[in-house]
Amino acid sequence: MERRFKTLTACFVLAAAAQLCRAQTPSVIEHIRILLWSETDAYPGLADAQDVSAGVYDYPEKRLKMLAPFLINGMVHGWNFTYTPSDTLRAVEEYFDFSDILPFGSAENDITYTQPWIEDGKISSWVEFTRTQQMLRDYDLWASINHPVISGKGYGKIADGFDGITNGAKEALKEAVRSYYRTKIKNKPKEITGKVLIRNQPLIGIDAGRYMVQLDFFLETDRIIPYTQY
Repeated sequence: MERRFKTLTACFVLAAAAQLCRAQTPSVIEHIRILLWSETDAYPGLADAQDVSAGVYDYPEKRLKMLAPFLINGMVHGWNFTYTPSDTLRAVEEYFDFSDILPFGSAENDITYTQPWIEDGKISSWVEFTRTQQMLRDYDLWASINHPVISGKGYGKIADGFDGITNGAKEALKEAVRSYYRTKIKNKPKEITGKVLIRNQPLIGIDAGRYMVQLDFFLETDRIIPYTQY
């Protein structure tokens, strides 16, 4: 079996693979191995659902090939974030944004998808990526320096497709950042900027008709900008 979804159709009919896959365990350090899934059918309102020329497994394959690089880059290079807490007295609305620290680039081609199986309307697959020596040194720095560990949970609309998962990840990161700094900063700052690295197996599920994304991070604070005057 080739490894990058070239023989997915044949692989899906091998029911025995499901038992093999469930018996294996995630890994997040040198050889990243995480379990991801995608619905077999696109949400009715999505453009992908209107593509009648698509093959049976084109939609879940496309979704997994979008989701895997997004999360693995968060595990390998990490994300920048900018956070402004809401402040009613100053009429300041909450603001949060995040972005890749580095683009994943051609490293995306080294992601492999192994032993997929179908169950309950979803296609699941082990997604694997081996860090380069430089990536491994970067991870060791994150893990060895006294970086706080934070975690959060976020939600996104299933109707938004892939964006629903990225929105859930954004909300999970915002919740993790907000919860951490609330215990560390007495007065609300004007802005907080920093970096995070996903440190554990990302968890994605469906809860009350929404995507649920749960993430753990190493945290590095870049700067905290206070208000200079009231």
